[in-house]
Amino acid sequence: MLCLAHRENPLHPRHNFFIFTFMTFAVIILHIVVCFALISIVLLQHGKGAGIGAAFGGSSQTVFGSTGAAPFLAKLTAAAAILFMLTSLSLTFIGRQQEASVMQKVKGKPATKQKAPAPTPPAQPAKKPAPSAPPAAPGK
Repeated sequence: MLCLAHRENPLHPRHNFFIFTFMTFAVIILHIVVCFALISIVLLQHGKGAGIGAAFGGSSQTVFGSTGAAPFLAKLTAAAAILFMLTSLSLTFIGRQQEASVMQKVKGKPATKQKAPAPTPPAQPAKKPAPSAPPAAPGK
């Protein structure tokens, strides 16, 4: 619910938040529509295998005139691609504006560095005891 006291002030943060949120959703919806349009335009174009264009009567090419659909669909593809790139860049810019640091709300002193404990000297290897009796000779 919008507060009526701030209705006249367009610079109020709550007013800017609603406009920013509405514009974000509008760009997202436009981006999705352009995505589907670009996919369907590319699929309608006549390629080497005729693609999906033959299913809609694209092989006769009388719907778009005697020259066929190639120039019209090529221009429409270029326009949709440009619009797709613009909405992508807009969404990137909007996303960077809303980004907040994870540490932004943390209060207090930063952690101090702890000293590492003094290194311990390496342990000496154990000495082997001398054999007490010589080994017995085999076969005796």
